Amino acid sequence: MKASEVTQMTDDQLKDELIKLKKEQFNLRFQKASGQIDNTARVRQVRRDIARIKTAQRTRALAAAAAS
Repeated sequence: MKASEVTQMTDDQLKDELIKLKKEQFNLRFQKASGQIDNTARVRQVRRDIARIKTAQRTRALAAAAAS
């Protein structure tokens, strides 16, 4: 997921995507612990996507606070 895609999402879409990614991260941690993980690079990718979404949410919250 690119940063430009994240900025184009609505707040609800960001929340839904964040929940989905956190579930995937949880499942990947279990796979890693049991030695069943196929794509180890996906762990890093999911972690970074979560960070992108959280950054976008925080930026929007700060902009909304500054506007009011």
